Amino acid sequence: MGKVAVTYKVMPQGVEIDLLLLEQSVRGMIGAGLKSLEVRPVAFGLKAILATAVMDDAGGGSEVLEGKLSGLTGVESVETVEVTLI
Repeated sequence: MGKVAVTYKVMPQGVEIDLLLLEQSVRGMIGAGLKSLEVRPVAFGLKAILATAVMDDAGGGSEVLEGKLSGLTGVESVETVEVTLI
């Protein structure tokens, strides 16, 4: 079994959401598997968090984490934008 790097785009519910607090929540949810985390502007002051996690290439692993990230306070949506075998 190999490893994959999965990049998630986490969209906050709006510009009023504390992005630093949301970043901390994302870091805590991903834990030691976090490879990178960056904030990118989307539009009209809204910013998205792009988080890349390294995990085992097990069936359904990325979907489980996506669901957990979606459940964080202040998150509007989570989208898997890239999956790369490493």
